[in-house]
Amino acid sequence: MWGRGRRQAKGAAARINAERAEAALMEAYPQLVRIAFVALPPALGRHRRVLVAHGLVQRALPGPLGAALPGGDGPPGDTAGPGPKPEYAWVRERVLTACLAYGARPRRWPRRLPWPRALRPALPAVWGLRLFPRAGSGDTTSLDRALAAASAPARALFALCSLEDMPKEAARELLTRLGTPPDAAARRDAEQLLYLSARAAADLGNASEFDPCSVQTRPTDLLRRRRRRRLAGLTAALLALVTISVLPATSGDGFGGTPSAGDAISADLAPVMDTGRLVRAPGDRWADTSRVDFTAWAPRGARVDDTELLHRALAAWAHPAPGTEVTSAAATTEELPATPPALLYAGDIDGRAVVVLHDERRIVRYTEPSDGDGTAALDFARADDADVTTAAAVVVSRTARQVRFLTAPWIATAERRDLRRPDTPARSVRVARDGVTEPVARPKYGDCNARPALQLKSSARIVEHHTFVVADLGDLLPAHLTYMPLPDRERPRPPREATSTEALRAWAASACGMSGLRGGGVRSVSVWDFARQRLPEDGGHAVWSCRRADTWRGPGDIEVGLRRPEAAPDADATVVARDRDTAACSRFGQHVVASTRWRSPSKKWYLLAAGSRAVTGLEVTGDVRATTEEPTLARRAPKDARTQVTADFPEGEQLRSPGSE
Repeated sequence: MWGRGRRQAKGAAARINAERAEAALMEAYPQLVRIAFVALPPALGRHRRVLVAHGLVQRALPGPLGAALPGGDGPPGDTAGPGPKPEYAWVRERVLTACLAYGARPRRWPRRLPWPRALRPALPAVWGLRLFPRAGSGDTTSLDRALAAASAPARALFALCSLEDMPKEAARELLTRLGTPPDAAARRDAEQLLYLSARAAADLGNASEFDPCSVQTRPTDLLRRRRRRRLAGLTAALLALVTISVLPATSGDGFGGTPSAGDAISADLAPVMDTGRLVRAPGDRWADTSRVDFTAWAPRGARVDDTELLHRALAAWAHPAPGTEVTSAAATTEELPATPPALLYAGDIDGRAVVVLHDERRIVRYTEPSDGDGTAALDFARADDADVTTAAAVVVSRTARQVRFLTAPWIATAERRDLRRPDTPARSVRVARDGVTEPVARPKYGDCNARPALQLKSSARIVEHHTFVVADLGDLLPAHLTYMPLPDRERPRPPREATSTEALRAWAASACGMSGLRGGGVRSVSVWDFARQRLPEDGGHAVWSCRRADTWRGPGDIEVGLRRPEAAPDADATVVARDRDTAACSRFGQHVVASTRWRSPSKKWYLLAAGSRAVTGLEVTGDVRATTEEPTLARRAPKDARTQVTADFPEGEQLRSPGSE
């Protein structure tokens, strides 16, 4: 059939045999459902997204079996080539088209009105149970959070490249043929998703978190279901009674009832999840305690006394209603607190009601549409051992282009700063009386022209002249940025805030790589300049630095770079080594050594190596051999030479470079 279709006259549509298409669908059903699950909007929630993915795949075959189905504008594949069979490619295009269209409004439908649920596919449907893909690792959770922030074309492009191993250019051509060409932003988002997937070593074809065919089940709220059954029975009885008593006078309005949000909280949870027992710190606690963290936040916002809103927030925590979007930062649990949580904020921001709670270990943010039209969301993030800087702000609203922060009560002023422009002064940010900032620009991941950050200053009531910088990395809590300068006369220098000219210039060369930290549960990021080296052939100087990202769960990732101080302020450092889940470049891993290739002005290649302050010597083995009793080394070496660099320490210990071959 496909061969005959290819011999049709020019301009005629290709034809696909329906029976073969059904066979291809059944054979590749798990793969097609996984593609749909990744491409669908994560805002649907895990339960609904599982059902919609199955539904879209099951409805990919229109018309009666045995009929000839129209193909696309051109052949979707070639059975003689290395690509997929034409029937499978055709079904895949149908599934992708449905995923890209899902959530869009019908033509001429009023923009202010959402797509009516009646026009969306309803089957398959599950009553009495909620379906969840199996939990994945913290890294795959970060990938799922990044998917939630990406556009539909970006998710589809990512699904094709990661699940189908399709070349990027071919995937873009396919989406263009389907009528949704990915723009530059979608391509950047897809690149970021592919980077996060590789960083997490996540094979989406085997990752349980993205497998809608292998799910866990949980009951819906049993207490609410029992209440609804009782109300339904009572309603039926009353309707029958009214019908008998007033027939045929009027039909009446009937009787119905909707359980309150409090009904979602069972009796054994009521003492903990009771709005009356929410902890409310005094307004000036932060200025009268040695523990300046989230426990010192007083509740703020115009709706801190809105019992119904607080009730719904606690009920959503206890038993999220179907459709509620629940997300958790890496290594963050969603379990209920052991004691009543503290109320930090309740108010309306950007058209949504926002409630922020704290239970000693986590920050929990509940949001719902202020007008009641839309879905609620519940977000969890770790906040254990927070301090005056890491408890200084919470993200309360985030869109594709901007973010609002809720600042701590001890924050006196806020300013915006671009890390890529260290010589540009910071600009003031307006902060409302309840602590919410005006919208601040978000970094455009994939575009390193700007890296916005928030510069905060603490009140003089707790510390004088304390200014620090935080950056939004996609989580509830922004990351605290610090800097440690080069050793001074062989003595270490303590970490300091990233506010000085020296610190800002160091950060300008490292800020571009922060896109890879998005959604990773990062608590703080530091840049440590550990060595300065004179380059051969009067090539000037270079500074070796280590950028470390510490997570709330403990482990950290490092990136070792080499930069030229005399270069332009926004010139990127050359990344020479990376390592994950390591203590290197921290207080518990104070030694580091690295190496790289460098080309001199005379076009000659050199091996450069450097170690931190305590290094007493370096040794190079492999294709090039060299030793020195200094912490830096430069030797002529071919560009492709295989080498291993080892550092010596006074105690006789040795350390190898993570960048050596």
